[in-house]
Amino acid sequence: MAFLGEVSLQKERFSLLLLEPGEIYFEDFSVFFYPPELPEEEAIRRRIRGRLKVCSKSIVFDPQDTSQPVVKLPLRECIKIDKWTGPLLSRLGSREDVIVIKCKQKIEMKANNIIGPYEFKKGISKHLFSLNYVTPDDVLQMMCQLHRASTLPLADEAGMIAAIVFSYYNRIKFNTSWLETLYEQIVMETSGDHITPLVVNPGRIMLTSSRLYFQPFNNVESVPVIKIKLSDIKRLTKRRFLLREVGLEIFCTEGSFKSNMFLAFSKPEDRNRLYKDILAQEGVSLKESPPENMTLLWQNGIISNFDYLMYLNSQADRSFNDLTQYPVFPWIIADYTSEELDLANPATFRDLSKPVGALNAERLEAFKERTIDMPEPKFLYGSHYSTPGYVLYYLVRVAPEYSLCLQNGKFDQADRLFKSIAETWNNVLSLPSDVKELIPEFYQPEMADFLINRSGLNLGVQQDGSKVNRVQLPPWAEDEVDFCRKCRKALECDHVSQNLHGWIDLIFGYKQRGPEAVNADNVFYYLTYEGAIDLDNIKDPNERAAIKVQIMEFGQTPKQLFIKPHPSRFSPAGPASRHSNNSSPVPIPPPVDDKPTSDRPRSDSDVLTEGTHPAAEDLEGETASSAPRKGSPLSHQWDRMDQLQPSCQHKLHKDTVKDVQVSDNGKMVFSVSLDTSLKLYSTEDQRQRRSINISSMPLSSLSAMPDGKTVLVGSWDNSLYLYSIEYGRIVDKLMAHDDAVSALRLQGDILVTASWDSTVKVWTGESLCGEGNGSVRLDSVQMMAEFDHETGVSCFDVNSDNSLVLSGTRDSTVYIWDIASRSMLRSSMSHTGMVHDVKFSPDGKKVLSAGEDRFMRVVDVQTGTEVFAKETDNEIRCVVWGENTVLAGSSSGELLVWDMTRAQLVASIPGHDDAISCIQATTDGQTVVTGGNDKKVIVWKVR
Repeated sequence: MAFLGEVSLQKERFSLLLLEPGEIYFEDFSVFFYPPELPEEEAIRRRIRGRLKVCSKSIVFDPQDTSQPVVKLPLRECIKIDKWTGPLLSRLGSREDVIVIKCKQKIEMKANNIIGPYEFKKGISKHLFSLNYVTPDDVLQMMCQLHRASTLPLADEAGMIAAIVFSYYNRIKFNTSWLETLYEQIVMETSGDHITPLVVNPGRIMLTSSRLYFQPFNNVESVPVIKIKLSDIKRLTKRRFLLREVGLEIFCTEGSFKSNMFLAFSKPEDRNRLYKDILAQEGVSLKESPPENMTLLWQNGIISNFDYLMYLNSQADRSFNDLTQYPVFPWIIADYTSEELDLANPATFRDLSKPVGALNAERLEAFKERTIDMPEPKFLYGSHYSTPGYVLYYLVRVAPEYSLCLQNGKFDQADRLFKSIAETWNNVLSLPSDVKELIPEFYQPEMADFLINRSGLNLGVQQDGSKVNRVQLPPWAEDEVDFCRKCRKALECDHVSQNLHGWIDLIFGYKQRGPEAVNADNVFYYLTYEGAIDLDNIKDPNERAAIKVQIMEFGQTPKQLFIKPHPSRFSPAGPASRHSNNSSPVPIPPPVDDKPTSDRPRSDSDVLTEGTHPAAEDLEGETASSAPRKGSPLSHQWDRMDQLQPSCQHKLHKDTVKDVQVSDNGKMVFSVSLDTSLKLYSTEDQRQRRSINISSMPLSSLSAMPDGKTVLVGSWDNSLYLYSIEYGRIVDKLMAHDDAVSALRLQGDILVTASWDSTVKVWTGESLCGEGNGSVRLDSVQMMAEFDHETGVSCFDVNSDNSLVLSGTRDSTVYIWDIASRSMLRSSMSHTGMVHDVKFSPDGKKVLSAGEDRFMRVVDVQTGTEVFAKETDNEIRCVVWGENTVLAGSSSGELLVWDMTRAQLVASIPGHDDAISCIQATTDGQTVVTGGNDKKVIVWKVR
């Protein structure tokens, strides 16, 4: 947790953690802010002094008065950025020095200097700032350029920002006046990034004959220039960063300005040159300690288990400065219910020869069954044992700003927070997407504050009404310090000393990858392994960005250090016993480099080939409900969707087919069209069974009711119609909206409808389920929630447990709504133009959207992080998501099959003569039905 020292050194409340991940902070200006909607005299009297910060995706106002919140104005939400032209006699500033920013949304942070969830305030607001020492011309050019970039599609925006950044950085040279003495000789100068958790801050790096300097391109660091004496450097370690060999971590002696610093470079050659040049300077004296020596020291009990694990973590590129590669430690204790901790009882301990995912035999069997029909490269665990999210799960009480940064300004839901040791242990044994290990802080009594809510953070209220505060400890722990002390004692005891090598084999050794990993049930998704992908060779900026997000968010396996079984520690009768009760670490001889035990060349066979691609922490997580639902079927049949072919096709309608549904047995197909008709088609007889003109207006959507005898139809005349198949007539009608019904869904005991009137409505009632007298009716349904949008709603989806609604609109916005609280959880301008379709993943953890801009995007529900974005050759008009496969209907008439584990298009199957407008599939994935602009309905089967 050494990285937390960076926060305490901050000069002001503003930090890069308040920005989006990867956002660049350029410069700031002294300003006065005039509160809006006040008379001029009052606004002048109540003006607030502060700094206006120009960033690549936002403008941030940091007021001097810490009772006032830091305000972020996202550039995508800005309507106007310009000079202010107020009344001629206005006394605001000098009138020539005032700029105005008009914004549709603002984000308030750290009000009263209290760390807590950000407050997102929608609504148009005008912000006036008078510049104190510069003119508007000095600031508006870059602001307006960045604002223009924010209006572009994401790939174009990134390109324009990159050009602005390149131009800005090229104008900044290292200021040689910061050199400590006139006698220093400049050895090397280059550009690089200062890496701290979740933050990448660029700047200029200069090496002289006596010091190493880092001059950031902005003023966010605690000092203008970081200076490290070469004589203070005690260790240099080459590091990976985002799976690339471009990092260098510098460790210094006690009393130096910085204890350590992590630098990353654009290419390995720059890193290697700096490393070599530092070692070549006379003032540098490093002592090499090869891994073999450290292992021997550990075997003989000269160093503790804790210190040896810390050493292995460092050798394997784990760093406190990089949350994607935070040091990983094992769960040791398996007993969190006893009154006393019995370290003499083997049952007290976790089996260290097995990975966490294999500790529960029943769950492991479920993992193995899942891999049977999984495409190559296969994997057992969709989530990892160490990710930034897991690290901050443990550290939320001492690193709340990092948690808020990672989770889009919010803490996780109270019931999902780290609140009980026993509960967390039970979760890693039982949940299908939880195989996380521990972090070093569990074994450091001096770091026990991570279990205590000393800052009084408001972490929320659980469903049982209790507030989340301190972490609940097991009965055998007196307090937090005692808990960590006993964990450390357990780590150093004889039982663990004799078995720890088994865990080392799994995490750092020969069981980490290849056939041995398969035999040990230790196979993770392939992108987590070193050498699995070469980012430098990926030219598509969207694909490159998506892979970077996955690497950053979803874990990295440590560098492999051993290719043979790790030796065990000597028996308790030997030297190892001297550390059984030692909680004070023995100093580690400083290593100079980070080579594996074996210096053999790394071959392709070393890269694990049994993984696949998660677009979130567990792409393979089980769905909350196995009940059939329109649009999200579950079946291993989905792994064969690239073998779909048309089984039969008919031109049933006279105009575009707007919606189709197939019965769960695949024998009956329902369709509605702009030609106002509802058609029933038998796939067994391959003939039309019924054709009904439901309304005088076009029809948009349909849903077969649970009784199997009625069909619910949505129309452009604002109404819902209930058609009885049994009686052959319309039996009920509901005026549901003030404009055309654009989509509907009946799922369980709720009915959801969407309309061009800019609303989504959720209806409920016993009659929806055919209860009572057994007939389905609309006359008694009640609206339980209504969600308002800015423009007409073009599409929506409902997650499997009927708790969330996902909607897309004509103005390119995607929303997530909570049904129980009747509130919006998140919105984003995901596309340019209309959103054609949106879908939850089967596990409900991700959402997919496809739009008029030809982009298909996948976003993590919890964090709001975009994990996948792909621009397709043609517009995707409709999608269905089952297991790890997305079927997409293209404007070209082709049926596209996407493997979402690898985020790859695996098949483009011709079908329609024009755009596919709707798609649906049976629960078992055996039958797929599509409708198109060509007026056809096609039934597809896996050959």
